[in-house]
Amino acid sequence: MVGNPYDVLYAFFDFSHLDEYKQILSDLAIHSYKKTIYKQDNPCHVFVFYTALSSFIKVCHCLKRKSRKWQAKGSDHYTSIVHLASLSKNEYKNPFQVFEKAFEQRSLEQFEFFLCEIVHLSLSPHAVESDYDMITPYVHLIKMLDAGQLIMERGIKKIKKEKQSVDILSPIE
Repeated sequence: MVGNPYDVLYAFFDFSHLDEYKQILSDLAIHSYKKTIYKQDNPCHVFVFYTALSSFIKVCHCLKRKSRKWQAKGSDHYTSIVHLASLSKNEYKNPFQVFEKAFEQRSLEQFEFFLCEIVHLSLSPHAVESDYDMITPYVHLIKMLDAGQLIMERGIKKIKKEKQSVDILSPIE
């Protein structure tokens, strides 16, 4: 991935809305267990979705690495539980935690494999049980989509390091 991950995140959410991404991901998950092909009339939409979500996963991995230097701006207060979406209160306050947790449990390659697996199974005319845990990466991706949208809405700011008031190498007087 080249460039600023925040620009890619902006382009991702500019391309389509959060609700649409979450709906397609849910539909793919459901169709991965059915004998019917998802979007049989026009399966190329799945390829476009796959490409966009693959880029999004890479951006999230990059944002995980930047989480110690950046934080979401704006109010971390919510007026309704609906505002939290899939996020916990702490994740709403600091959406970068979502990326940290997701990539602690699964690697970038595992998320990419999940995406390939779910697309493959949802486009297959055969009902095949996957040996792979499909639930955990699905839940993490839903949370990452919510966190990404929240970061786009609130913006980001660089975390300022606090200066230590006492130099620990100085002799005590």
